[in-house]
Amino acid sequence: MGILARTSWLNTIRKHLMPSDPERSHFPQKTSSAEAHSISHLDLKTEVSSDSDPAFSSAPGELIAAPDTENPPVSPGSRVRVVIHDIAFGGEGVGRCDEFVIFVPFVLHGEEVLVEVTEVKKRFARARLIDVLKPSPDRVTPVCRYFGQCGGCQYQHMAYERQLEVKHRQVASLIERIGGFSPDLVAHVVPCPMPYGYRNRIMIRTQWDKTEQRLKVGFLMNESRLVVDLDHCAIADPDINNRIPAVRANPPPRGGIKVVLRVPPAGWVLPNDSFFQNNFHLLPKLVESVAEALRTGGTRFLIDAYCGVGFFSLELAALVDRFVGVELDLPAIKAARSNALNRQIHNGEFVVGRTEDLLPSLLAKFDPGSSCVILDPPRTGCLPEVLTALASQKISQIIYVSCHPATLARDLRTLCDAGGYQLHRVTPLDMFPQTQHVECVAVLRQPPAY
Repeated sequence: MGILARTSWLNTIRKHLMPSDPERSHFPQKTSSAEAHSISHLDLKTEVSSDSDPAFSSAPGELIAAPDTENPPVSPGSRVRVVIHDIAFGGEGVGRCDEFVIFVPFVLHGEEVLVEVTEVKKRFARARLIDVLKPSPDRVTPVCRYFGQCGGCQYQHMAYERQLEVKHRQVASLIERIGGFSPDLVAHVVPCPMPYGYRNRIMIRTQWDKTEQRLKVGFLMNESRLVVDLDHCAIADPDINNRIPAVRANPPPRGGIKVVLRVPPAGWVLPNDSFFQNNFHLLPKLVESVAEALRTGGTRFLIDAYCGVGFFSLELAALVDRFVGVELDLPAIKAARSNALNRQIHNGEFVVGRTEDLLPSLLAKFDPGSSCVILDPPRTGCLPEVLTALASQKISQIIYVSCHPATLARDLRTLCDAGGYQLHRVTPLDMFPQTQHVECVAVLRQPPAY
């Protein structure tokens, strides 16, 4: 897209961003385990596998894409009026032209919009927003001036209450259609008390702009792998934003180098490249969700897979007799041991290695009827070896923490089909406000023996 076209498109987005409702003004607002676990700000848009597949729509009980067609009713460059009838998993609105699905970003359910088609496949097309002809009452003014250009956020134009409803519907749909479970098992999304200014870690990218002959410092653009020059991130912690100007004033010597800015968690030893949850504000609710499942599951022994620096193990150590944490990242394991010593916790241990290699022997150490495994894998989910080990041992309880509800639903279905587990509930938590992402805590248990 040329400079003039991009400028026009961004102006269109901003032109139709309605002022916030006064009642909503309180919403202004692993390689190493870190690399596999972390969803850096700049990488939010780069996940295009399941997120870009029409089969991952949020529409309950239906595949939204039309059957393959040799003659789609639209072509690249054509402009059409569509009504948005859903928001798909990944954040794009879903419209139709003669029953042919068109995905459009930065729109809301119920809006009538004018769009320009940019890509056409056999089953669906993608388009960019040209004009909002009939805006939704849930459309609000984004806080960030880079919204629409930067690829980090997808929902700043959406009232926060509506974001929570959209994410709940998306999770429930994926749990039903991919997992085969009742959507009633999905609880309402736990809101974040800080919808902006919550991220404690961002990754700034640098890129040499050949056209402008200068180094750009910022985040990846919404539509490409190019870097958008910026000096502020609305969802980042204020301390991080205070440090961005220093990075811009003293950038790396060449393009392509990434700079990580992080606010360390108080009271935790955390290596620079190791994983930690990105949202301190909702972290207590995440721990509460896992702890409640642990308390009510009759667990005496805990295996914390993909344990990082020991966060869940140590927060929950008082609830079990013994625990073992497993992590591939050696610096994280050393930090976990230090964190245990600092807290004078002595009823567990941390071992370094791949979960798929160590889990079978660890499961054999404890009574399956009194054991629980916490899974907090990368967003790609668990490897088949991990699911096979859990299915064969039939332990009392599995608590699965995931930032990708599609892979979560897939793995839950495998564990229930192969291991006889039953899904008790799924609790979504909005650890990533303004974005397409959502954290979920799923609780699996073996059925009672009669």
